[in-house]
Amino acid sequence: MSFDPGFSIVELVPCPLLSVPDIPVAPLREVAYRGDAWLPGELDRLRAGFAADEDLQGIADALERTHSAVRTKVGELGLRRDSSQPWTALEDEHLARHYGTVATSTVASDLGRTCAAVYARAGVLALTEGNAPPYTRWEVAQVRAGYDWGVPVARLAVIVGRPASGIASLASKLGIKHRNGPVGWTGEEQGRALAWAETGIRYGEVAERLEQEGFPRREGDAVGQVLRKLGYGRGWGRPWLPEEKDLLRHSYAHDLSLTPLRTRLGRSRSSIAWQAGELGLQGTHARPSGWRTEPPWTAQDLRILKRDYGRVPTKELARRLNRKKGGVYTKAWALGLEHGWMRAFTADEERAIRLARDHGVSLTDLSRALDRDVAVVSKHAIRMGIPFATRAVKAPRGPRRNRPLVTLASLLALAA
Repeated sequence: MSFDPGFSIVELVPCPLLSVPDIPVAPLREVAYRGDAWLPGELDRLRAGFAADEDLQGIADALERTHSAVRTKVGELGLRRDSSQPWTALEDEHLARHYGTVATSTVASDLGRTCAAVYARAGVLALTEGNAPPYTRWEVAQVRAGYDWGVPVARLAVIVGRPASGIASLASKLGIKHRNGPVGWTGEEQGRALAWAETGIRYGEVAERLEQEGFPRREGDAVGQVLRKLGYGRGWGRPWLPEEKDLLRHSYAHDLSLTPLRTRLGRSRSSIAWQAGELGLQGTHARPSGWRTEPPWTAQDLRILKRDYGRVPTKELARRLNRKKGGVYTKAWALGLEHGWMRAFTADEERAIRLARDHGVSLTDLSRALDRDVAVVSKHAIRMGIPFATRAVKAPRGPRRNRPLVTLASLLALAA
């Protein structure tokens, strides 16, 4: 069975929401009639109102029951939804009282909302989590079904309301393997890789940390491929919940980290950037870098970039600036900088290449005179139909310090 990620899912398989992994189920028995018992008609009305995204208080008023009774019955029936209803004071109070001590899935079931909505709302209310509570039977059932169907681990984490690393660790304890899991990777190793990736470090550093913890040596590219295969960092194209938009606005207004939107709500950097633009938040974040994980560019960084870009290998320049190569390329492109080794060849440079080939000037000296990479000059000479490998006059041998300095002007002077 293949998993189609193109639609919104709040539950993979129905399961009673219990806070204890295994509870013996006693046989049914007859009980005395109670005046507050739920009648079939009331349950049908509850399900219909819940499916129509009615407010829980409105359903309670229609059934002439209390808000607490309706919320409890919603949890017992295992109902959950992507609700567009605004949060009430009662819901905020319930969330503040139980968040961090009760499993997110249990709180979501009590409120009739998704785990993603609960987590986002907790971020807006600045609620913090304590020690992770035990996994419920509902959460275990979702993880088992998700691993069997091949649901990306990061998306499964959003459905269940737990970190992706926690999902992978639980799967390792349960002894289940993901349908799309990589060959040769254990569940424990996948969990640790996800945990390190969620801290924001690069894939190469993740590989080094895994090796230090006793796992096999991996390359950074291999770690990245495995994490992407497990769904890390994907946004899946699903619509943004109102709670997620509120959390994004709240983060911009109060200079808060946007990492929770990526690690717990499964939003990619590009998805966050796009949504920030839709909400008119671009450029209003207190940190100029906004959603980016790298530090903002200072005036000193820009001076170094403008001075050395194209003259120093980009990998070395990125190391000096403590950035990724992609970040250096992107900033240089935004500033309109031109890489020295990739610029177009001028007529004088092509004339110098012909003269250097005919007069036995070495390819290395020629490249230094043109301030270009040796491979770039060699390939361009081949395109011109004058490869240096077949020239009649060979370059001189011996120490280069004993030869005269070669410049573009001296090469053009050879024509005389």
